[in-house]
Amino acid sequence: MDRIRVGIVGTGWIAREHLRALGSLPEVEVAAVCDIEASRARAFAADAGSRAYSDWRELLDKEDLEALFVCTPPLHHREPAVEALRRGLALYLEKPIARSLEDAAAIVQAADASGAVCAIGYQWHAVELLDDLASILADEETGLLLGTSIGPTASRPWFLERVAGGGNLLERGSHHLDLVRAVGGEVARVQAAAGHVRLARSSVEEGDIDDAVSITLELTSGALATIVVAWTAPGQPGTYALDVVASSSTLRLELDPSFTLTGSSKGQPVSLRATTHPFDRSVRQFLRAAREGDPSAVFCAPANAKVTLSVAVAAEQALETGEKVALKAVL
Repeated sequence: MDRIRVGIVGTGWIAREHLRALGSLPEVEVAAVCDIEASRARAFAADAGSRAYSDWRELLDKEDLEALFVCTPPLHHREPAVEALRRGLALYLEKPIARSLEDAAAIVQAADASGAVCAIGYQWHAVELLDDLASILADEETGLLLGTSIGPTASRPWFLERVAGGGNLLERGSHHLDLVRAVGGEVARVQAAAGHVRLARSSVEEGDIDDAVSITLELTSGALATIVVAWTAPGQPGTYALDVVASSSTLRLELDPSFTLTGSSKGQPVSLRATTHPFDRSVRQFLRAAREGDPSAVFCAPANAKVTLSVAVAAEQALETGEKVALKAVL
């Protein structure tokens, strides 16, 4: 393939980020885009220099593509993802992998059956400093991880509905759930709590999601992890980080926008900075994997993302019942 011909399904704000990343790569042609709102698809297509569709099935039937980016709400991931994989297309599927474990299992099965390259868009999984962090902690025991995801985000209609998008716990918190798993290993049990103060919305705005959520994870290693998510009003500063406490190290992985790893390990200072934004790195690695036909080369594969979803589902159950939920109960 001299150029990779790409299609994009869903033209919301995250699709705009993908268009920006893809537009910087001369080896990529965004050939076609799709949105159920035809006017939005046409406006996006005008910016992309591509053809517009309002039905993803028609797009797949009429376009000769090598890769598809699916940027629809999570409740609508399954059908286009499974069909793209069935056709052997390389697939970049925005996170979370799906809204339900049933849909996630269908996507994993389709990926396995097709052998096609499939990446799930957990961008923190592509932070290059994770390699440095793993090297530093290689001969240590990690005891505590503290993730913070606090700041504003776009208020999309489906995001405000727990059933449709999972709210802050799934749509935002699963980024850190995935990151904790990447750094600290697998999860055994989950607890969760939610605040009842509206931080980002007025009292009359619709929606049933929680603006502040805390998730506590007991890892199979014996370590403890806590993730705090808060959705704040536009204009307020954000903080996105993961603090790691190990037997001989205390480290802070600062995420967007600085991407630095600082702290101390074995009495020596640590100060490292990433050279590439993980969003762009994730997209480029996916395209490289697609060119090489290597499903194992992506940063987050479907089976991995399904486990992250199972942790989020357990957290939802814990939030609903007020009880500790074992991962084996939802897998």
